Amino acid sequence: MQERRLKPIPPAFAPDGSKVTVASIYWDELQKKDLHMLSNLTLFEAISENQLIFPFLGQGVMVDLETRCLMRSEENIWKQTDDPLLELVTVLYLVNVSAIYPIGKDIVGVRDLKGSHFFQGPHALKIDPLLKRYGNDLKGFKQAAEFLEGEPWDMADAAYQLRPFPRIALYYLLWEGDEEFNPRMTVLFDRSIEEVWAADAIWALVDRVSIALLEGPKVNL
Repeated sequence: MQERRLKPIPPAFAPDGSKVTVASIYWDELQKKDLHMLSNLTLFEAISENQLIFPFLGQGVMVDLETRCLMRSEENIWKQTDDPLLELVTVLYLVNVSAIYPIGKDIVGVRDLKGSHFFQGPHALKIDPLLKRYGNDLKGFKQAAEFLEGEPWDMADAAYQLRPFPRIALYYLLWEGDEEFNPRMTVLFDRSIEEVWAADAIWALVDRVSIALLEGPKVNL
């Protein structure tokens, strides 16, 4: 896993414009879980009775159940990080995961999800900033995705499987714009994503991964 110099994470907002926070009840539920069972289901590494480590897009992140926070390593020292979007989806994932779900077997778009009605209007996936940045820069998109340890997929003009968690994948597909056609981007999922997250949490996960793609190799996660 990569160790990168820590930089501030942009403020996190839900689709309705409210600031993202992690309710204490989610941490309460997580503290009841068996960490070794969670490690087997998720491929997170249990390094103590209260700590799990996982690679978020290639960078090591610690879940500390005792202090109820996420931490990142800087110069081999674990420091608390203020990253509410990642904290929210991580805690919910660990609370809800109950099986090992297949990756790359049944890939779907938002319209195919049971909660598809959620992803409309203000709740639509925030793709426009990515299109503005990479719609006419296929090379830049590839560099950003590979910096995040994305795996190329033979789809669209460029496509990558990104792993925010070892056993969770998102698929970003980009069709580059030209004089005749506007650029297009689609985010796809393994259908099993709804086994661990409701629609609003899926939205939050995509938003957090998209932020990392926008930052690319210029700055840290």
